[in-house]
Amino acid sequence: MQYLHFGVPTTQEKNWSGYIADLGVHVTDPGADAFGIEWLKFDADSPMHELIKTKPHTAFAVADLDAALADKKIILPPYSPMPGFRIAFIDHDGAVIELAETKQSN
Repeated sequence: MQYLHFGVPTTQEKNWSGYIADLGVHVTDPGADAFGIEWLKFDADSPMHELIKTKPHTAFAVADLDAALADKKIILPPYSPMPGFRIAFIDHDGAVIELAETKQSN
């Protein structure tokens, strides 16, 4: 695994770089932040798991998302927000972890 970013839920307005409509979440580009923070602002009716909407998360790149999810407590099943990019979220003893499979992590 390779560290990618630190995600922080917020209710404040930020310089949003994207909106994922079916997940009801605005996101910033962690690559544009001096400390690699990805800010997330959820719509009131976002279907995302409550842990994802309320707790910060750490994201890691993995070579094989399906293998990395084996025996994990999945709170967002594998999802592809864009071509060549698959993510999933897990609950790791109460900590929220995002696992991402990208062309860059393979």
